[in-house]
Amino acid sequence: MSELPVFDPSQIPQLLPFDPLDPVVHHNPYPTYQKIREEHGETYSSPLGLISVLSHKAASQVLTSPKFGWGDNPMMHDQMVKAPNDPDGPLRPVLQFMDPPDHTRLRRLVSRAFTPRTVERLRPKISEYMVKLIDDALAARDADGVVDLHKTVISPLAPMMLSDLLNVPDKYHARFLTFFRASATGIDPSFLLTPEQIKARDDARADFMNVGMELAAERRVNPGDDLVSQLIMAEQDGDSLDEGEVAISIMMLLSAGTGATTGMLANCAFTLLRHPEQLAWLREHPDRIAPAVEELTRYDTPLQSTFRTALEPTEVAGVPMGAGQPVIVLFGAANRDPVAYEDPDRLDLSRDSVNHLGFGHGIHFCVAAPVARLTTQAALQALIGYDIELADDDPARPPGMVMRTIDELPVRLGARL
Repeated sequence: MSELPVFDPSQIPQLLPFDPLDPVVHHNPYPTYQKIREEHGETYSSPLGLISVLSHKAASQVLTSPKFGWGDNPMMHDQMVKAPNDPDGPLRPVLQFMDPPDHTRLRRLVSRAFTPRTVERLRPKISEYMVKLIDDALAARDADGVVDLHKTVISPLAPMMLSDLLNVPDKYHARFLTFFRASATGIDPSFLLTPEQIKARDDARADFMNVGMELAAERRVNPGDDLVSQLIMAEQDGDSLDEGEVAISIMMLLSAGTGATTGMLANCAFTLLRHPEQLAWLREHPDRIAPAVEELTRYDTPLQSTFRTALEPTEVAGVPMGAGQPVIVLFGAANRDPVAYEDPDRLDLSRDSVNHLGFGHGIHFCVAAPVARLTTQAALQALIGYDIELADDDPARPPGMVMRTIDELPVRLGARL
């Protein structure tokens, strides 16, 4: 499996145990995951040799074992970019698609800028933003009290928060969601992407790489107490990020911060509103907001899958794999594994410990997870203080296999409780 076609849905049955383009699966993939697990066990080997991993235990093994990485996986080739200061240079992978030792070095430097203090200082800001956004939503209601919560609150929140974190000027704000939408679909496997989707992804990445270079150049002259400045100044043992790495890191943070945060908040809000008894419980137990968000993320994670390659001969769940073997890890299936969770298809915000894989696991654990978690906690804490209920329990969903989220969230929004 050295190469995959650009857009060839006819290959799907030869590669995957389900059709992600099927509207039924796209609407709700979890019964399909369960059926595959019942018929094939923890893993599924396709006719073309792609192995799908469905259990929590096997998924955790693939994500944490040094015997797995990106390697020469064709699924990764489209995730590489050119540094804007070196257009004739080689393609470079972004952080989440790197293997050690490059991944270790870059992650260490990026993490030095992404400190708990930097993230935690956002909490009061998010609360302030939510007051304004909910007021805007209340003003936008129609005659029946219905408003699209996604359009008025969820979509604007992540760019506002990221603007504060990175000190991004207002002139760039409108590009954030365009980048997220194009890049979220663009991380799907090549055989699911049309040429138009690939071009939109590549154009969005190039645009934001240039934004990263502009921001980095400005902060080198006028550094501040923001994440871009901290990335530029990050240094350890004489090592620091070069210009291209700074720009690529900013692009990654804009993508992960906007995408992970918007997708997570949208899914969590929708799931919570679909379960009014759980919403009532959370209102009675507001101190449980953090573990509740973990359970909501387990129940319907925005990141449904990722790919890996066996870097040396190994085995997973009793299945032998040779070096170069491509693997797809199905987070959505692992997070509903009945071996790992009691009654996994039931949303239970009172679960004491939720060891989900919604942000990945191991060395590639999502670097933006602390921001997504904090933002979702603070935003939901604000929303549950209002009289709110779903106006449509089947909202539109954007296309895509890797990212699962919604495009709209019509609600009836009333007064503060």
